[in-house]
Amino acid sequence: MINQKINRVSEIPVEGITYKELHIEKRPLTPEYIPPPPELVPATNRSVCIDPSRTCMPLGAMWATLGVHRAIPFVQGAQGCTTYVRYTFARIFREPASIASASFHEDAAVFGGRKNLIRGVRNLVCRYRPELIAIVTTCSSEVIGDDIQSFLAEALELMEEEFGPEILDLTKFVTVNTPSFAGSHVEGYNRAAREFLKALSRKTGQPSEDLYFIPGFLMPGDLRELKHLFELMGISYHILFDISDTLDCPLVGMPERIPYYPPGGTRVEEFVRAGDARAIFALSPDAGGAGAKWLSRRHKVPALVLPMPVGVGNTDRLLKAISEVSGRPIPEAVRWERGILLDAMADTLHYTMMKRVALAGDPDFVAAATRFVCELGMIPTYILVGTRSASAEGEVLSVCEEYNHKPILMNGSDQFEWEYALKHDPPDLILGHSRCVNISREIRVPLVRFGFPVYDRVGYQRRAIVGYRGGEYFLSLIVNTLLDHHYPDDRTHQ
Repeated sequence: MINQKINRVSEIPVEGITYKELHIEKRPLTPEYIPPPPELVPATNRSVCIDPSRTCMPLGAMWATLGVHRAIPFVQGAQGCTTYVRYTFARIFREPASIASASFHEDAAVFGGRKNLIRGVRNLVCRYRPELIAIVTTCSSEVIGDDIQSFLAEALELMEEEFGPEILDLTKFVTVNTPSFAGSHVEGYNRAAREFLKALSRKTGQPSEDLYFIPGFLMPGDLRELKHLFELMGISYHILFDISDTLDCPLVGMPERIPYYPPGGTRVEEFVRAGDARAIFALSPDAGGAGAKWLSRRHKVPALVLPMPVGVGNTDRLLKAISEVSGRPIPEAVRWERGILLDAMADTLHYTMMKRVALAGDPDFVAAATRFVCELGMIPTYILVGTRSASAEGEVLSVCEEYNHKPILMNGSDQFEWEYALKHDPPDLILGHSRCVNISREIRVPLVRFGFPVYDRVGYQRRAIVGYRGGEYFLSLIVNTLLDHHYPDDRTHQ
């Protein structure tokens, strides 16, 4: 009765409505589903993107910056460009993220963001004393035509006059141009990887045995699993943009000093020494590959751009490359973990074999997961790559040819086209991020969340899907989801 009464009122009463009393009745606009015109379903036939499977370019640059010790992104744009990213990070990592904003308003839109950058950088240096500031541009800043290098030079000159020359030694600056109309968050991370190495790395002429890794959008749990494998291999390594201890920190009481910086993150000195590295690995070709290639061109550091180490084949490929570069054999402990994953795959093959699966997400995640589901005997049907990628397309087609599958690949398309295909030819399982939930529920096909972003599952960021142990966990997610939806309870023990 209460709900019916509330639904009839045209305005919310002054005394308010409690959450338990709140009821919103959803009514369809039309009595029955009206399919869209077939010619407008392919994204290539439309001038608009509907339900994109990607987000803004500055997010990628901010993600990378937060993996650097005592570093703060400075967003040259409006507050909304910062608030959205902070909100997204809070939902994914359940941790606060320090991100500064130039706070553009109407005057900046007309006259440019010069004053905002000069004042903002000064305040940031004086109050937060960061070791590094990454100036991340936005669409508005790029459209206005802000001369960031000129603004930054003026800001440094004013600070030197005010505080003395030593102030310039305390903070390093990196500029990353990230207009969202030129790419997605994947390209934002890719550009940040290149600009950080371009601004900081040096070659001293003293060769090092250290191996460098650019992980891409891997979660803290993934990075810890990579460190586990590297320590078993006995190599000296550095992970650039290491968010494992900056966006997943223990609760050990209130910070004793403000500003508070997490203890983790890649040190600036590690970027500086990258020019002497023995080799650099990019574990996500589209998110970090540009940084590895730039280091190879400039400092002649061998660069290996490999697919994300998800599943057996991709992890084998990474460890074999590390072994060849470092000269260290693959230890028995790693072979044991590989055997455990193979055993788990053999134990569950009758659940996964011939199951049809649709995939969606960032190019590096989708390409790696496609190989893994093929290793499990599954059949990829519709594959959505949210950000157009030539490398991911080549990897997916190569894998599917190897396993004799012929999926529909939607490279750079949107979820509208992907959803339309799934409604007409439902798969047995969906592998995708949290934005695939509505599609999953509407067509009643179970969803296994992976990749970016996953914000509606607690603890996802702490569990690894890379490496052999990560593959075992990923396999468990897939099989348990299939058991819940495709097998009666009395047969799940067989």
